[in-house]
Amino acid sequence: MKKIWMIAVLVVVLVSLSACAAGPNEMVAQPSPDGEVAGFWLGLWHGFISFFTFIVSLFNDNVNVYEVYNNGGWYNFGFILGVSMFFGGGGNRTRTRTKVVYRDR
Repeated sequence: MKKIWMIAVLVVVLVSLSACAAGPNEMVAQPSPDGEVAGFWLGLWHGFISFFTFIVSLFNDNVNVYEVYNNGGWYNFGFILGVSMFFGGGGNRTRTRTKVVYRDR
């Protein structure tokens, strides 16, 4: 009986996670209504301000975290780079630090 519950929970979790998978963006490389396509630098900026944009998007339906009209890979690279810069993706906190103690002999 316990095995059936575990399988059922696993199936529900997998189905829920598959609903979150990203789909293709049909608007890639299509000019936006103002005629612009977001590139690397705009992706970097959007990634850097993503936290604040997310907070605003909770209260305003006209604000999106991610630019739909982008040029693909370069925008994505800039976005990820900006997010990692803002949230501290350097990884220098993962190294171990040892304290050196000098003793007189």
